[in-house]
Amino acid sequence: MRKFSLLLVLIVLVCAAGFAQQKEATTGKKPADQIRQYWFVILTKGPNRAQDSATAAEIQKAHLNNINRLYNEGKIKVAGPFGKNELGYQGLFIIDCPTREEVEQLLQTDKAVASGRLKFEVLPWYTAPIGSFVPGKPAKPYND
Repeated sequence: MRKFSLLLVLIVLVCAAGFAQQKEATTGKKPADQIRQYWFVILTKGPNRAQDSATAAEIQKAHLNNINRLYNEGKIKVAGPFGKNELGYQGLFIIDCPTREEVEQLLQTDKAVASGRLKFEVLPWYTAPIGSFVPGKPAKPYND
């Protein structure tokens, strides 16, 4: 887990470096001076995965709709599934909100979490608000 988290942070920092000069030019601040806390959420298989295929599909559709809603509200900055892996990780979110309690409340609005199909681990995570990490609602809502 620690190696995976370190690798992900390094990837994000390398990508962030590409935005650094542009962001500094528009804000007058270096990215390192803008670092703030986000929440890194790892989704794993939950204890309740015995749903029939129709119910599982309904839960998945609601899960994706909830991700879109939270993105459009400016809460989810990154979301996506993992490929097959030995560690059992299903996906991740990076969430922008002030407290762990709010993150957990937002996660409970996800039918996959509420039904027990997925469970989660929440970790504080830090980066500069550049690229996908600009605070607030997106300029253009995402629609399927």
